[in-house]
Amino acid sequence: MVLLVLLSNTGVVGGAADAGAVAGLLENLSAEKKRRAVNERQRSRLAEQTRALEAEIRNTAASHPDPAALQQRLGELRAKAGQLRSQAGAAARQDAPAQGATDEDIKVGGIPVDSDHIIFIVDTSGSMQSIWPRVIDELENVLDIHPQVKGFQIMNDNGAYLIKSYAGKWIPDTPGRRKAVLSAMRSWRGFSNSSPVEGLQKALKTYAKRTAKLAIYIFGDDYSGSSYDSVLDTVSELNRDRRTGRPRARIHGIGFQQQSGVAGRFATLMREVARRNRGAFIALGLKQRSTIVEASRPNRN
Repeated sequence: MVLLVLLSNTGVVGGAADAGAVAGLLENLSAEKKRRAVNERQRSRLAEQTRALEAEIRNTAASHPDPAALQQRLGELRAKAGQLRSQAGAAARQDAPAQGATDEDIKVGGIPVDSDHIIFIVDTSGSMQSIWPRVIDELENVLDIHPQVKGFQIMNDNGAYLIKSYAGKWIPDTPGRRKAVLSAMRSWRGFSNSSPVEGLQKALKTYAKRTAKLAIYIFGDDYSGSSYDSVLDTVSELNRDRRTGRPRARIHGIGFQQQSGVAGRFATLMREVARRNRGAFIALGLKQRSTIVEASRPNRN
């Protein structure tokens, strides 16, 4: 659950996260969704009432026999219609982003949720399998902070898809699909070389160019490759928008600490990948999900 806190933070953080505060964020997220649904129903009802009043105004203007009474009645109807429009506008303003807000400012409970599509790249090596229930929990947490996306995908660090029938496609985002994917994760035993490079390259080549708002979350505990610079250069090339020069996808790294001390080579690689690609690197504490070992915020350039 610490993941929810870290993604909304604005600086380097250390120490223990308050699990109660995280639970509060989830409650706020649920309350915000309910509030928006109520506002949407209110706006629809007000719009329907306004249309009915406008129709009554037209009918009254066309058929009322007494000019004086007509003007009085029209004034009453128009005042009521104006009140309804004001109420609808107030409800709409409650849900609208602040003036001048950008996509990076759009948050729920302080957590960025600006991505339409999500890809998870998960290390399926033996060391990660030893903490597999925790890995699944954290993946579910990330899904929870994106309550509705257009599609998502899950592959391992070697680029093998969790659900082969959706290879190269998007898994539809429905409650049933989310539940089915988490169930399939429990028995997933894909071959892994403890390096996210192949999976990340495959994700970028397959999806980045054709997806406007994409977030990639890389879950791992180690990096077995020999070079950092070649990986960074390749990722920067694959993820760069030729028109703007900016990264196409946000790339986040989620490091699972297996031994005392900071998760080493994986952290070194993913911290820099995240910094260069508008993402965040998060190292989760040893066994205790509420311990923040390290978090670095994205480079906003």
